[in-house]
Amino acid sequence: MASKGQKYNKYSSELKKEILDKYFNGEGGSITLGKEYNISSKTIDNWIKKIKLGKDVFEDSRPGRSGRKKLTNNMTLEDYKEQCEILKKYQAFIETRRGKR
Repeated sequence: MASKGQKYNKYSSELKKEILDKYFNGEGGSITLGKEYNISSKTIDNWIKKIKLGKDVFEDSRPGRSGRKKLTNNMTLEDYKEQCEILKKYQAFIETRRGKR
């Protein structure tokens, strides 16, 4: 798990492609390629795992610096906040209905 304030390295798509091509062509393992490119072998292992699962390795999936974090299902934080407010109002409505009985 990442620690608070931890910085992550960004690697270009070209570098990732070069390393992954070498790996899948049998020109080295993750440890050898990691030493050659001065990248953690665990990082390369994560890229390989993502490729095998059919995920896109070349696109940065971390939230942007725009302040609007993308969450699951392409919903923004504001969308979730709006849904939460709607649910709170509905819950209050249900509670008042129960109180009238």
